[in-house]
Amino acid sequence: MSSGASLLVNKELEYKEFECEEVVNADLLVTLFNQLFLEPYNTRLESGGEEPIYLPADSESDHHRLIFRSDYVSSAFHEISHWCIAGEQRRQLVDFGYWYNPDGRTEVQQRTFENVEIKPQALEWIFSVAAGHKFNISADNLAADIGASDIFIQSVIEQALAWCVSPLPERSAQLVAALSEIFGTSPFERDHYSSPNHDVDSSLANCS
Repeated sequence: MSSGASLLVNKELEYKEFECEEVVNADLLVTLFNQLFLEPYNTRLESGGEEPIYLPADSESDHHRLIFRSDYVSSAFHEISHWCIAGEQRRQLVDFGYWYNPDGRTEVQQRTFENVEIKPQALEWIFSVAAGHKFNISADNLAADIGASDIFIQSVIEQALAWCVSPLPERSAQLVAALSEIFGTSPFERDHYSSPNHDVDSSLANCS
């Protein structure tokens, strides 16, 4: 059984409201994420942000809030990937306690950025494949005109391939299992992860 799929066995989760979805969209992701994680983790996914941010519960909100930019699916998947990797202590901190260098980083700062982005971007890639959505590896540094290094690209590929045969973090495994069930995909096939920045074929087995 593929990594993560076993989490749906003997679990009474049905996704009838998502049957025959042909394109993943922000509303679907918000509904699905909150269905899976709002109650057990007190965390709500929200669209419409000017910039993505994670806000732990405080005097203004009883829930932790994971906010992605506008209604962009890729932004949602990226923020979810960081949330899935963050441990309990980091989930008590704004943006998981990470210090973020804005666009325009130097080459040294860019390599530091890449080191902490390997697992999140590999996980985002797997989410994208599970939902039949295009994935673009991101250097997030347009102002400095410094693209993703070959080492970074290869590291993301290797991490995605490793997760094809070893267990994903628990929360991400739940989401991948749900997405692959909704869209009829096989996200743990290694052929998906030979090269980033491409469209993926979702197969859409549920809509045949």
